[in-house]
Amino acid sequence: MDQNSQTTSQNTAQNTGQSTAQNTAEHGSENTASFGFRAVPETERQGLVNKVFASVAGRYDLMNDLMSGGLHRLWKRELITMLNAPRGTTSFKLLDVAGGTGDISIRYAEDSGPNATAVICDISPEMLEVGRRRIADAGLQNRIQCVEGNAEELPFESSSFDAYTIAFGIRNVTHIDKALAEAYRVLKPGGRFLCLEFSECRVPVLDRLYDFHSFEIIPRLGQLTAGDAESYRYLVESIRRFPTQEKFAELVRGAGFSRVNYRNLTGGIAAIHGGWKI
Repeated sequence: MDQNSQTTSQNTAQNTGQSTAQNTAEHGSENTASFGFRAVPETERQGLVNKVFASVAGRYDLMNDLMSGGLHRLWKRELITMLNAPRGTTSFKLLDVAGGTGDISIRYAEDSGPNATAVICDISPEMLEVGRRRIADAGLQNRIQCVEGNAEELPFESSSFDAYTIAFGIRNVTHIDKALAEAYRVLKPGGRFLCLEFSECRVPVLDRLYDFHSFEIIPRLGQLTAGDAESYRYLVESIRRFPTQEKFAELVRGAGFSRVNYRNLTGGIAAIHGGWKI
């Protein structure tokens, strides 16, 4: 990667250090955590994130379209392809964390066999309400269950799922290490972890265009379409605070996963991270 191609705002995010939440994952407990580019009391961060998603829940697809230029739909399809759930009669149980609106779970259910089921776990009741409506519209109530819960303290027994997915959610948890440890705990031996997340663009020129789009265009579109520039500004900033592909892969390994890898999408604007519980 051409290090000189990084934009000023990306350098700012990196030079000021990774977020306290990420430092917590690597160095221990802290009293503050990052909320975008702001430092806030650690105990307040989750509530602030919850307010963002309560605000955008009804327009979540629009939000992802603005954030990714519509590419999130292709990225999610790639995630489902990599998951490769059984299409026959084999039983298979997916845990989709931070998947409140049902986007991943519905795609998974439509792409798999009749005995493949999913549990959506999301901390936002507003997002889950959107998901329940979509699941009903798709006629998948008997295969997809919605549960309100925190990624850092999952309300499920150990070794109870065949796969764990989280799409555009892990950067919003306060303690990434705890969320990864919980992912490992609830997976069965042989279970697969897959995480789709915005990441660090690795293509010169494209990174500058993406940075301009993120900081100059997205908040304005958020204000224009939803009357809420601040929520969209937080989401942009949270991407810049998230660890690079290599650093996040290290965190996944640190949680105990084996055969950890990642695949860049659209030049690294997003990446899919994978690992196995062996």
